[in-house]
Amino acid sequence: MTSAAPHDLVVTQATLADWPVISGWAAAEGWNPGLSDGPAFFAQDPDGFFLGRIDGEPVSAVSVVNHGPDYAFLGCYLVRPDLRGHGHGLTTWKTALAHAGDRTVGLDGVVAQQDNYRQSGFELAHRTVRFTGIAHEQRPAAGVRPAGPADLADIVVYDGACCPADRPRFLAEWLTGPGHRAFVRHDGGRLAGYGVLRPGVDTLRIGPLLADTAEDARALFSALVADAAGREVAVDVPEPNAAGVALAEEAGLRPSFETARMYTGPVRAHARERVFGVTTLELG
Repeated sequence: MTSAAPHDLVVTQATLADWPVISGWAAAEGWNPGLSDGPAFFAQDPDGFFLGRIDGEPVSAVSVVNHGPDYAFLGCYLVRPDLRGHGHGLTTWKTALAHAGDRTVGLDGVVAQQDNYRQSGFELAHRTVRFTGIAHEQRPAAGVRPAGPADLADIVVYDGACCPADRPRFLAEWLTGPGHRAFVRHDGGRLAGYGVLRPGVDTLRIGPLLADTAEDARALFSALVADAAGREVAVDVPEPNAAGVALAEEAGLRPSFETARMYTGPVRAHARERVFGVTTLELG
């Protein structure tokens, strides 16, 4: 897919080799992406990333990752600071959105851009608040253990019940990415939640954190940060999940950033109450 625009902007699909450029821009904006986020989302949709270039030099980016036949997620909407205000971002946006077809598209919008997203047909679903702080030493909780290859099938099913789409290819990469630590919690023989901790640019990132109950989420949180005492961690909590907000506050984390989850249309029913921490604000 290619689109030309004034000022000789050419928009094409990006490759995984372009990820360091995109993630570098995101880090410069203070988004703190995970160090190895890109490969997992490219695994889910290798055609879902776009770059705008002028004379071969990247100047704009956006991702529209198709997670299934009915749902896509837009993120990494970026324009190089010295070239903003020339329409490059909008051209890149329009080209990338075509990749979603007639799917409902979701995004996490920063406060300054939410009115613009509304004008593009996105409607508010809820606020998401990033909680950040220094991890304290935690006691291991019963029923929690590191996730292994044998857990993947159950995690895919559980994740699909908590999200607007199934994402098996993404999870196969996310659970085993460099520096990623994944844990599962069982209630008897049944999976009651899972969580992942990964290194970010500035802090350790928790996401997703999905659990049946606040007790399950608390046990998983303790396991995730057990080896991170004294280091800064961050988790992005949907504001409607009061138990998730309370868990973050009990851990000594404080609000540092907020976004709005917005959609262009309906999404399939899913267990929002189990989402104590979203996967990532940047990519869904």
